[in-house]
Amino acid sequence: MSDVIDFEVRGAIGVITINNPPANALSFAVDKGLHEAVQRCTADDAIKAMVITGGGKMFVAGADISEFGKPRPDDVPELNDVIEGIEASDKPVVAALNGLALGGGLELAMSCHYRLAAPTIQVGQPEVKLGFIPGAGGTQRLPRLAGVEAALDMIVGGDPIKAQKALELGIVDELVEGDVVARAVEFAEEVAAKGGAPRRTGEQTDKISGVDKSVFDAYRRKIAPKSRGLAAPYECIRMVEVAATLPFAQGLEEERKAFVTLRDSDQAAAMRYMFFAEREVAKVPDVPRDVQPMKIASAAVVGSGTMGGGIAMCFANAGVPVTVTDISQEALDAGLAKVKANYEGSVSRGRLTQAQMDERLGLISGSVGYDGAKEADIVIEAVFEDMDLKKKIFADLDAVMKPEAILASNTSTLDINELAAVTKRPDKVVGTHFFSPANVMKLLENVRTETASKETIATVMQLSKVLGKVGVLVGVGDGFVGNRLLGFASRIAEFMVEEGALPWQVDKVLYDFGFPMGPFAVSDMAGVDIRYLSRQGQLKLYPGRRNPVLTDKLYEMGRLGQKTGKGWYLYKDGSRKGEPDPEIEKLIAETSKELGIDRRPFSDEEILANYLCALSNTGAHVLDEGLAIRASDIDVIWLYGYGFPRQHGGPMFHADLVGLDKVLAKTEAMFQLYGDWMKPAGLLKTFAAEGKKFKDYKAG
Repeated sequence: MSDVIDFEVRGAIGVITINNPPANALSFAVDKGLHEAVQRCTADDAIKAMVITGGGKMFVAGADISEFGKPRPDDVPELNDVIEGIEASDKPVVAALNGLALGGGLELAMSCHYRLAAPTIQVGQPEVKLGFIPGAGGTQRLPRLAGVEAALDMIVGGDPIKAQKALELGIVDELVEGDVVARAVEFAEEVAAKGGAPRRTGEQTDKISGVDKSVFDAYRRKIAPKSRGLAAPYECIRMVEVAATLPFAQGLEEERKAFVTLRDSDQAAAMRYMFFAEREVAKVPDVPRDVQPMKIASAAVVGSGTMGGGIAMCFANAGVPVTVTDISQEALDAGLAKVKANYEGSVSRGRLTQAQMDERLGLISGSVGYDGAKEADIVIEAVFEDMDLKKKIFADLDAVMKPEAILASNTSTLDINELAAVTKRPDKVVGTHFFSPANVMKLLENVRTETASKETIATVMQLSKVLGKVGVLVGVGDGFVGNRLLGFASRIAEFMVEEGALPWQVDKVLYDFGFPMGPFAVSDMAGVDIRYLSRQGQLKLYPGRRNPVLTDKLYEMGRLGQKTGKGWYLYKDGSRKGEPDPEIEKLIAETSKELGIDRRPFSDEEILANYLCALSNTGAHVLDEGLAIRASDIDVIWLYGYGFPRQHGGPMFHADLVGLDKVLAKTEAMFQLYGDWMKPAGLLKTFAAEGKKFKDYKAG
């Protein structure tokens, strides 16, 4: 039939196989070929029924989103037209689900009159995770097959379900052990022999009749906490409500209009961008695929504090034995007790079984001194940020570790090249910057030293996947990538507070934009002392620059955040939810007066623009310095490490949307106010002049 559609006739059954590896995505070519194959079967009187299946291990894992935004050729029908043509067929059509049926794949399957499936398959409608809704009948057919509540869960949540659940809900008609296509052909013959009209999904109404409309408002309230600023989840609910209240044909029209609007929105563009960015981030251009990573069969962590314990849990959760070491039995016992308490909390919340907890604790052992590091394949140092201390630890570890083992540091700020220089294995020294809490946060900044070998890089990038992390390779520099952006943008936030804004206004603006917390709430959670000590080190790196003074004052007052009950906010009775504090407001006003600043009002729009501009301009400096491979890597770091809202695509993508000429103009204006913290990056100036976007950047 075509390069992507295989066709054969088995007896009186036409078998149409989509063969577009690896995912059998519904590309323009597949849409055209599938339409032609169905037309051929319809026109051939010798063919009594059809079977549609997928080649390889997939049925269809979705539409080809790389073609979104591209003009559809004149001779290629829309997917919804192909699907409606299948459902309208007078000849029975049976879907043989041999593998994943996601998105457009499930929509295709539901347009068939019957669905048989292998017991290992999964089906789902994940479109919401890309910022749009199913657009080829998914919101109208799924409620008719599975019922309104199940359809809401699948379409709004976006997660797939397994074959048995799909059978119970009525999405599939039969599970087939063995050759699902052979059974589908047999099934098609049986249905054709019975005669009569095919069972069309769009004509079924039993599961959508008499639905209490309050279920939809309840579902809106249910998703509200996790759907701030998102359009697609609410449109998903509205479309399922349409399925239950309007005729099928009208529902399809409503769905199509909503789909096109969302598909062409900035939110969907951002979420598609992040989809590809997350896959691109694992690629390291100068580390060929044939470089074999070391096998990490055991690990050791030096330091049993909060970070060390969390890192140990990461290894245990992945099934890798790990030894935690510390300088005293007392410190070690306290650290391991906290690890156990963390697991117990997970058990009490139903996230782990007791058996799983026991298994994971069994993989964690303790050791005083460095004996526990002798046989480890990787050792991660996780002590506090003191270069002299870390150098001593690295030298001591280097002397006892296996020659082939990797030695890593969890530092978030220090120069790892200096640490590599005190060892005899500089090619095996890297940074593995876990984010706190390490056992929860998915980001892992892997820091490449000047001497790290390709094998070492390949190993830590592979290890990220083993640990369930999103590993991003970065270079050595102040704050690496993530904290560099945070440090600069946080200064701008504090400057705005010195000039007239208030901390809770800034935090609310960024919360409303989609961040889980604003910079002042984050400072209180992490500890004002952490921010203070980090800045003391940076004073040496950036002498002569204007620095905000309020963090210093809070530190000197002992207002260290949540742990002391006071920071930027006031925390009453041990609460983690801060309240605006009149004492802080008074301190801010006094500080502005001391600095000779006449306070002025800041609009929410100005606060947001200033903060985001600080992020994107600093990101451009990071690219200029070669600390990130791609602009999209910075966006992935800020998504997983700092909660940048996915629907805005990250600071670099958002700047592209705004327009780099406008971002440059804003940066230049802020440069006049804040000096070198906002010095326009060379890359920003070049790309703005050339009309390029940050996504066009390529390292080297």
